Amino acid sequence: MTITDDGVYNGMPASELGEAGWERPWSGTSGGQCVEMKRLADGRVAVRQSTDPAGPALIYTPEEMGAFVAGVKNGLADHITAPQPCGSRAAKRRPPHRQTPQAARPTPSIT
Repeated sequence: MTITDDGVYNGMPASELGEAGWERPWSGTSGGQCVEMKRLADGRVAVRQSTDPAGPALIYTPEEMGAFVAGVKNGLADHITAPQPCGSRAAKRRPPHRQTPQAARPTPSIT
């Protein structure tokens, strides 16, 4: 955990950041269960769960938020909301791990 000079740190109680300025960047059919964001004075962005406003706040730099938004726009999170067959596991949705070619693998010695 890194605490900055202004006392803001990742995982801090969101209530310590005050009640003013929290926004819901979008709304949907989640029944009020969504994330809220707040731009901090130094440009960082705090994120909290709307149903737990005193719970932990995740603190991101503008660059981190920009990379996250760009990734979502580029489809890097599409698998999260895609329908999955019954009984599927998250590991099955991951791209396959790049295997080392068989010829490049060391041959185990038997002694």
